[in-house]
Amino acid sequence: MCQYIESLKVVDGHICNLAYHQQRMNKTRLEVFGQPTPLLLNDVFKGIKAPSGLAKLRFVYDEAGIHDISCTPYTRKNIHSLRLVTANDIDYRYKSVDRSALNQLKEKQGECDEILIIRNNHITDTSYTNVALYDGKQWFTPSTPLLQGTMRQSLLDRGLLQERELLVSDLPNYKQISLFNAMMELGEVVLPVNKIIG
Repeated sequence: MCQYIESLKVVDGHICNLAYHQQRMNKTRLEVFGQPTPLLLNDVFKGIKAPSGLAKLRFVYDEAGIHDISCTPYTRKNIHSLRLVTANDIDYRYKSVDRSALNQLKEKQGECDEILIIRNNHITDTSYTNVALYDGKQWFTPSTPLLQGTMRQSLLDRGLLQERELLVSDLPNYKQISLFNAMMELGEVVLPVNKIIG
């Protein structure tokens, strides 16, 4: 049976962006399993005890419901360089437990800290984050992500991020790249564009 995951940021016991995670989970359940009845995460998390500080609340779900809930302290990875990796046929529109395609691409990162995945000459995501490029005035995120991230959608809704078609050939037009996901805010992990290696 196909299984999917959600990872939520928890700060001192407060769950962040809960509505976005619930929306994505229920959209996946509807599209993949044909399950129209939404699951309510507030009910599921009532008994969860989170450690103080920054933590990751993670759970697995499938057609039957939610399983394997955990909440553990979170430490951000240090990322200083990115390797461009092409994968024209990759499909990761749903946040699946099966990350084998992403893991195969990770094997190509060499001495870099992370990969930046290119699909049909379009910039998409890293193996675990969405990305945004900064032109000196504002941040743009690719209109062709592998995964519609919850933080990405929140940033778009708040007007802090603009969506744009971004090709590999566009990279020299930008100064910086930021990696972000449910656990990391836009601007928290930022690299100069010259740290992206072809």
